[in-house]
Amino acid sequence: ALAVKAAAGAAVRLALIALLAPACPGLLRLPRVSPVAVAAAAGAAVLVALLPLTPWWARCRRALGTALAGLRAPHARPARAAALWGGSLAFALLHALVLIAVTRAVGLALAPLQVALLYLAASSAAALLPTPGGLGSLDAALALALTAAGTPGAAAASAVLGYRLLTVWLPLLPGLLVLGALVRRKAL
Repeated sequence: ALAVKAAAGAAVRLALIALLAPACPGLLRLPRVSPVAVAAAAGAAVLVALLPLTPWWARCRRALGTALAGLRAPHARPARAAALWGGSLAFALLHALVLIAVTRAVGLALAPLQVALLYLAASSAAALLPTPGGLGSLDAALALALTAAGTPGAAAASAVLGYRLLTVWLPLLPGLLVLGALVRRKAL
């Protein structure tokens, strides 16, 4: 379930990046790649190409088959597929809107589409380092993206802290209140 949710979230973020990138030309720049990195990627591609020749390929095929079945399962029921894709889209858009609001509050001179694109790129990069709730990896990626876009470091850090306050810390209070009510009712 987590892999399916992560795959849908990544696909939605990449689609939104593809939609927003033409509206903000030059904002996202690919890093320069060293020849060593290119050679390492080519070596990895060769190893993947030779994988079917290895004796443990049957186990890998079974694992890949299981993963693909898990990705197809929600699409057997339209309501689940709509919830998966709609939830992934809503999550990305609402988090981008929170960051846009925070950047406005701290006075950053970035257009809303630029902030949304930076959030989507940073959250996609942070997904490569899986941490609980993206804590740490998303914060660093957001701060880096905002400063790379030309905002001062202190303002970028303030925006990231405000974003985290609104998306992580503030929602804990109602959650604790609901948990307390459920414990008092002996529902838990």
